[in-house]
Amino acid sequence: MTGGRKVAAAAALAGALGLAAVLGMRRTDPGPEAPLPDRIEAPRVVIRRGARVLELYDGGRLLKRYPAAMGSRAEGDKEREGDRTTPLGDFYVCTRNEKSRFHRFLGLSYPAPEDAERGLRAGMIGRREHSEILEAHRRRVRPPWKTALGGEVGIHGGGAGRDWTLGCIAVSNGHVEELWRALRMGDPVTIVP
Repeated sequence: MTGGRKVAAAAALAGALGLAAVLGMRRTDPGPEAPLPDRIEAPRVVIRRGARVLELYDGGRLLKRYPAAMGSRAEGDKEREGDRTTPLGDFYVCTRNEKSRFHRFLGLSYPAPEDAERGLRAGMIGRREHSEILEAHRRRVRPPWKTALGGEVGIHGGGAGRDWTLGCIAVSNGHVEELWRALRMGDPVTIVP
């Protein structure tokens, strides 16, 4: 294809895409302003740490994407209290605080069993704390948060303009309000790199 034909083909494609937008073709990426359905049967969250995005799903259907801020140390996985890293892994909503200093707080079940295993092997926690973390996950309640592994990681308000948290996931106050209404205790939250 010559240079002139490439330009013409690109212009034709751009025109077709513009026409689709004008005709109201369905948007494939539900942004943060898309309304949530009245009823969500199987809510779950996927947080894409590298992309700084929180996605809300109903089962396998993506409902919304929200911009998100992470812990101020962006590399690696959370290893200990105070490392300012957002953990990676599979968690669930284990607490809800409607009077958080960051508007609303949906606590996550960090440390997870894998973190407890790592902490026990490294001598960061003892057998009692290890057992308490495993038992909390078996019962799907809040694991101990006051260990050398850290804790009190959650989704909260306060804004998503830059990475600023101690390891939590921050969204705007309006977005955490929507998540507060959509998510229940025990709902799954996965954090990927």
